[in-house]
Amino acid sequence: MGSDAGGAGPAEVEPMPGYWELITRGAGVMLDEWRRCSDCGVELSKRTLLETAYITWTEIALFFFCAFLWTMIRKGLTESLFKPLAQWCRLLPKDAAKMPESAWKLVFYTMSWSYSTYLLFFSSYSFFHDPPSVFYNWKSGMTVPTDIAIAYLIQGSFYGHSIYATVNMDTWRKDSAVMVVHHIITLALISFSYAFRYHNVGILVLFLHDINDVQLEFTKLNVYLKSRGGGYHLLNDVLSNMVSVSFSITWFWFRLYWFPLKVLYATCVSSVQSVPNIPFYFFFNALLLALLLMNIYWFLFIVIFVVKLLKVKEVNDVREYEDEDARRAAEERLKHPQAESNGDGDDDDAGHHNSAQRKHVQNGVAKDKYL
Repeated sequence: MGSDAGGAGPAEVEPMPGYWELITRGAGVMLDEWRRCSDCGVELSKRTLLETAYITWTEIALFFFCAFLWTMIRKGLTESLFKPLAQWCRLLPKDAAKMPESAWKLVFYTMSWSYSTYLLFFSSYSFFHDPPSVFYNWKSGMTVPTDIAIAYLIQGSFYGHSIYATVNMDTWRKDSAVMVVHHIITLALISFSYAFRYHNVGILVLFLHDINDVQLEFTKLNVYLKSRGGGYHLLNDVLSNMVSVSFSITWFWFRLYWFPLKVLYATCVSSVQSVPNIPFYFFFNALLLALLLMNIYWFLFIVIFVVKLLKVKEVNDVREYEDEDARRAAEERLKHPQAESNGDGDDDDAGHHNSAQRKHVQNGVAKDKYL
């Protein structure tokens, strides 16, 4: 499907474009590529796939082995570390059930994001500061540097594991179906970008997305810990609020600002400048645009979360399904408001009549105050 190699690229770093330049130039370049691709179709795609995709059976076997290994490691850590830790912290039952999932994801995403940060800022790669350079000197079948290949193996196998884990191991949430689609798209991007040697842009995409997962899981752990032992722990509450605000800001900055202006501009515009007739131009950009749309979808959850935080001053995951018993109890209190004010004593265990004990009331549960 055209050239086998990309040019060395300009000596000076190109300034990052704005949204308007991304839309106008990106749409213009894509339209030009569509007009020039007179023989595009299934046959050309098959031929290009056979000519430019490079992946070995050993690499495929490593992928499945590591995906299985992640599942075994998670199960081992859950049984030997995370569940005992939840019991030791005396978490509420509903929090103890979800805590291992968040702890596992926090461990992995902290490790993976730290590694991608090292590659982009503490090695010789300049992809973050000069995104168009991801396509400089591109060649079909070029050797993938070992440090980037390791990152791809770690991330690809983890998302392979995550497809299984979302369905069979994680708590099912309102956006779990979207999460499965996200994992499939991410795995497709990782696999095909590796096979077609677009690994440079792949590292940039992973860096821009993993930071939010670190903050999200850290926030959720502090939400669980602030109610440990049936009490109220101020430090964990403050941490959950602070990191949730940081999460909201970095989500917009990394996924809705840097991701389209650094990654999408490079793949839509800069790619064809460095590599005319670049293979699977529309396929990869379609996947990246789908990823951007899902980032916007989840940002709507974040907006709802921020509004809820401002109203009730409490961090909760708006993606969670409401507890059915709590919902029914709330409906009963609305139907019979006098029963609550009369104080029959039936709801003492739920913490509705604890004013004399001077306890902190949160989510209808009486909790002792702790720092």
